[in-house]
Amino acid sequence: MIKTLSKYIGKYKKTSIITILLTAAEVVLDIFLPVCMAKIIDEGIQKGDLGAIYRYGIIMAVLSILAFITGVASGRLASRASTGFVANLRAAMFRKVQTFSFKNIDNFSTAGLITRLTTDASNMQMAYQMLIRMCVRSPLNMLFALVMCMIISPKLSLIFVVAIVFLGLALFLIILNAMKSFKKVFGEYDELNASIQENIRGIRVVKSFVREDYEINKFQKAIDRLYTLFCKAETIVCINNPIMLMTVYGCILALSWFGAHEVVGGAITTGQLTSLLTYVMNILISLMMLSMAFVMLTLSSASAERICQVFNEEPDIKDPENPLYNLESGSVDFENVYFAYKPGSSEYVLNDISLHINSGETIGIIGTTGSSKSSLVNLIPRLYDATKGCVKVGGTDVRQYDVKTLRDAVSMVLQNNVLFTGTILDNLRWGNPDASLEECIKACRLACIDDFIETLPEKYETRIERGGNNVSGGQKQRLCIARALLKKPKILILDDSTSAVDTATEARIQKAFAENIPDTTKIIIAQRISSVKNADRIIVMDDGKINGFGTHDELLESNEIYKAVVEGQQNGVRDFDRMGV
Repeated sequence: MIKTLSKYIGKYKKTSIITILLTAAEVVLDIFLPVCMAKIIDEGIQKGDLGAIYRYGIIMAVLSILAFITGVASGRLASRASTGFVANLRAAMFRKVQTFSFKNIDNFSTAGLITRLTTDASNMQMAYQMLIRMCVRSPLNMLFALVMCMIISPKLSLIFVVAIVFLGLALFLIILNAMKSFKKVFGEYDELNASIQENIRGIRVVKSFVREDYEINKFQKAIDRLYTLFCKAETIVCINNPIMLMTVYGCILALSWFGAHEVVGGAITTGQLTSLLTYVMNILISLMMLSMAFVMLTLSSASAERICQVFNEEPDIKDPENPLYNLESGSVDFENVYFAYKPGSSEYVLNDISLHINSGETIGIIGTTGSSKSSLVNLIPRLYDATKGCVKVGGTDVRQYDVKTLRDAVSMVLQNNVLFTGTILDNLRWGNPDASLEECIKACRLACIDDFIETLPEKYETRIERGGNNVSGGQKQRLCIARALLKKPKILILDDSTSAVDTATEARIQKAFAENIPDTTKIIIAQRISSVKNADRIIVMDDGKINGFGTHDELLESNEIYKAVVEGQQNGVRDFDRMGV
């Protein structure tokens, strides 16, 4: 875990080392202050030597100023190093997530990834700052103070040794128990973030169904669970303070009692006893700071583990050793393909799929909900890999292509596609960053969205709100189709992406496709027969298998499911799943 995270310190390694050195210098300067104080008492006050008081007073002032300067400098550098480290960590995590396939993403919840990039990363920032500052300062301060105590009085120093052993054991037991609770806390954070994300994303639905009270209660339960877990963790951690204070006061009482006897007996001077009392406070405050750092590191270790889960997740879809960078055509072949979402599962969502699609063909796909229509087309651009069998594009196994090359050649438009914050033109150019305005207008004309854009005051410079909330569902779908067309793909997949478009506009879109992109293979998933009726061939999916494959007329003659769908829709039944097929 340390090895995984430490490489993201990057250019801040030098800053971190300087911070550690400055912190050590600050400790060394601080440790001589009690010595000067003892000299002032023994050689100045008790002997009435004003010169000694001035001399050691000036030395104390200089040491204090230098300690202040090194302390400020180390604090500033520690802040810069920890902030830079976490900036690198977040950037690396985000880059890693971008390499994930859909299967990798399925292993993490969206809320879980967000928590890792925000809360967990922030915990790592605090932990790293403590690591290069407090976890350096406190042990050094404690060690040097203990050495000075041993020099002054080895006998009285045994008090500190006993205290350190006692506190070390107590701290170990506290951390051991707190760690288990903190791990559960971060799991609950994921659930809390998921609840927030789901509610905000679906706020319009919540309000339209008047479910505000239900959502509030659900959120309150999540807060209560988090509160309970945090209380348990904090209760364990809070034991640290009373144990620490009890040890501090016990050491002061023991040192005062035995130290007074040593002074009376002439073993040590009054000044030395004063410095011993200062050193005991240094030691115990260092222990207190160290215990707080350990608690923070304990909390952060749970975060570190969760972050490492992201880095250790290996993308299951990778480029081959010698990838191909050229697709010959848009033909598609499925050869005895089986597919399961869970590795090793014997429950396949696609079973023994074999079919051939010619380049430039228009293929329709229909089937009930859950018949694995989307799963079928997701294998073409390698959003998932087939569990068994082979998927070919242009006559070549998709696993032999460079992934970027393959996905550039395959455009997918989903039913619930996403628009991003920015102008219409910005969103269109996701399909081709170098597309000219004329190319964007042409793509919008093919998607039958150009008329709508021309009515807007700023036309193609009109700003799209987050998620495309200022355009209708049909407009969003057509903008996404235009965006996909700008890639000039060899294969265009429309996954129920005209469901919010009226049939007349859908017919215009399909006519534009036939006339302007005849060489592009078009695969159209739909619920409406009108959407696939004019396709060259139609696939009928049922329970992860191909139930029929042919033209509209052929399926009407030979396929009972297709025939029932056509008859049902002619009689006004639009819901595929209610047709009894």
